[in-house]
Amino acid sequence: MGRRVVITGMGIWSTLGQTLDQVRDALYEGKCGIVVDAQRKELGFRSALTSFVPRPELKGELSRQARSTMGEPSLYAYCATRDALRQAGVDPDYLDAHPAGLIYGNDSTADAICRTHDTIRDMKSTSLCGSGAVFQCMNSSVTMNLSVLFHLRGLSLTVSAACASGSHAVGLASTLIRDGLLDMVVCGGTQEVNPNATGSFDGIEAFSIREDAPEKASRPFDRDRDGLVPGGGAASLVLESLESAQKRGAKPLAEVLGYGFSADGQHISTPGVDGPFMAMSLALQRAGLSPADIGYINAHATSTVLGDANEARAIARLFGEKTVPVTSTKGQTGHEMWMAGASELIYSYLMMRDGFLAASLNFEHPDEESARLQIVQQTREGRFDTFLSNSFGFGGTNAALVVQKL
Repeated sequence: MGRRVVITGMGIWSTLGQTLDQVRDALYEGKCGIVVDAQRKELGFRSALTSFVPRPELKGELSRQARSTMGEPSLYAYCATRDALRQAGVDPDYLDAHPAGLIYGNDSTADAICRTHDTIRDMKSTSLCGSGAVFQCMNSSVTMNLSVLFHLRGLSLTVSAACASGSHAVGLASTLIRDGLLDMVVCGGTQEVNPNATGSFDGIEAFSIREDAPEKASRPFDRDRDGLVPGGGAASLVLESLESAQKRGAKPLAEVLGYGFSADGQHISTPGVDGPFMAMSLALQRAGLSPADIGYINAHATSTVLGDANEARAIARLFGEKTVPVTSTKGQTGHEMWMAGASELIYSYLMMRDGFLAASLNFEHPDEESARLQIVQQTREGRFDTFLSNSFGFGGTNAALVVQKL
């Protein structure tokens, strides 16, 4: 099975908070970060719903030159990575002496691209775009910036896999470490929150229109769900081999046991059942576990009619009916998209660490498929040692991660 892979640091910039303690409390208390954004209505959006994520202020921390190449996703990812490295006890001297890798999930830099081309059209010239625009607009913008800012020299790779990007980044990082190619990898996912990033999603009527009660809009698995709510931010994790952590004297937080993946290969936007089933099965197989060993599932369920139903079918097929507690934290956060796989791993870890199960917010009435699952309706105490986290995306890309307490 190769080397054991542990998590030694976590950092997050989320609608639920910007520290692990803030996020933990928000999960426990059932806080919802979804708001109505008046700007979206002015722009002609069908739905003005979004999660609120504060913009980082880094003027006193990073130079103007450094900030000039950083778009919105890079700002979030910088804050999350900074905090993850601090928790892991990894300082600049260590990174200067040891080539750590970087794999980050990101599938858009829409705002930077739109602003750049608005400038060109308005000014009838490219000369006023600014020297940093080219770096902000590239899909690898986040890894470019993080690699330079933190001196991560082992690898720099962006994973673009729709809403499974963050999970695939963590899974690929664990694979490189397990196979002995790197001792440490910083990984995670980020999602921009601006209207430019989500206008096309609104155009296909993917979003909930429950604007009169934004905190009730995201309803994973609920019979009355009417679409997802977009969110974002960033989540970072420091993964390393157990030997590396022990040599540094670092305290592992948890162990990544298994990474499963698949592709539906059927439809570009309609999710399947077989693909998620295959990804979950492979994650368990690689972890050397059976379904009975899983104490909690963080579902991908985004509050869409077909997506939630098909995931419920896949979970019930693999785990049986009502056998394991299931939550979709997207009732609280909205759909964090490219970030979701990494952030939901952190949410699940915090529950595992502190012995509770967060509610699947707004799950009030099951439908035929969700009635087959043990969906947590109210936050409750509940200890578990191993969890499974699902992430699925457009194009039929699927990822599942199995993580265990140490």
